[in-house]
Amino acid sequence: MGVVKDHLLLGLFLSSLIGLFGQNMEKEWMLGPFHRPPNASPILTKDTLSTFFDPLLEQTVSWESMATFNPAAIVRSDTIFVLYRAEEKLGDKEIGGHRSRIGMAYSTDGINLMKKQTPVLYPSRDKQQQYEWPGGVEDPRVVETEEGVYVLTYTQWNRKFPRLAVATSTNLKDWTKHGSIFEEYKNGKYHNQETKSGAILTRLEENKLVAAKINDKYWMYFGVPHIWLAHSEDLIHWIPLETHEGNLAPVLSPRPGYFDSWLVEAGPPPILTENGIVVLYNAGNSQSIGVQDLGNRVYTGGQALFDPKIPWKLLDRSSQPFIQPEFPFEKSGQYNDGTTFIEGLVYFRNHWYLYYGTADSRVGMVSTKQR
Repeated sequence: MGVVKDHLLLGLFLSSLIGLFGQNMEKEWMLGPFHRPPNASPILTKDTLSTFFDPLLEQTVSWESMATFNPAAIVRSDTIFVLYRAEEKLGDKEIGGHRSRIGMAYSTDGINLMKKQTPVLYPSRDKQQQYEWPGGVEDPRVVETEEGVYVLTYTQWNRKFPRLAVATSTNLKDWTKHGSIFEEYKNGKYHNQETKSGAILTRLEENKLVAAKINDKYWMYFGVPHIWLAHSEDLIHWIPLETHEGNLAPVLSPRPGYFDSWLVEAGPPPILTENGIVVLYNAGNSQSIGVQDLGNRVYTGGQALFDPKIPWKLLDRSSQPFIQPEFPFEKSGQYNDGTTFIEGLVYFRNHWYLYYGTADSRVGMVSTKQR
């Protein structure tokens, strides 16, 4: 099954539980505490001058002129690579009406990023065009296998159905699309309904997160407004966990009276530790039945602990968010109710780095490193 080795776990908790101002996490199994850098500001923002020749339109477009947000992250060769959603502005359309592609940036210190000039994943004249056009490709998460293959989950958005899809690469630049993960399952039973946010289980191995197996299967937490679970033998073809009635079985749901009263959504790839599976998730608040002081439809981050042998068995859960919108750049943008939408988590130079989208507009970062 593979768990975090004792000495790594001890070092991780010693380094991450000692925070600024003596801050401690709510529960001992949680990751953190996470801190914003001094004078916190976005680490990725839109660029109206960045251009790309679109193979479908057959013209040059400003591919990140609207927003850059919702990032995945992975470590390779002592460098953090951030794969982020970039939106091309299409008039005055609302959220979901622009066009998304996935760009890549890299950093050797975790905070200062250099962007690649063109996107690395985008709609093209391929078998996935009907599912990815005209809305694009959105909200990536990425893991690495023991063999060094990168597996990217992302949302295909044709403005009819958001579908969870998989792509693979050996270099993070050239991607092979494998399509919607549920297209073939039970004759496409879940193919034409909303599926998104695929977070594949990982473990910490030699200071690197790699895809992990439980009972000889890979596992993925996915979805919104509940979080569901699926398993796979090859990380490409997935079988969802279902109830005896044959419906998707929620493993984490919204809770009236808490910060996650409106919805829950899978965050970055979960981590298999000796305490269990730590799942970081995005949480939406419904002010009327949730937390009054938090605001309505505000996205924060929570953590849940699942059984390391039974990945659908919930053991514990945070009662308050460990990250939430605080700064103006986290509360202003396309989604002005505010978001700290977590998607990218890496272990880098003995610290956790967590990358998140802010207000559907920019990318922020918090870490366990004291600066």
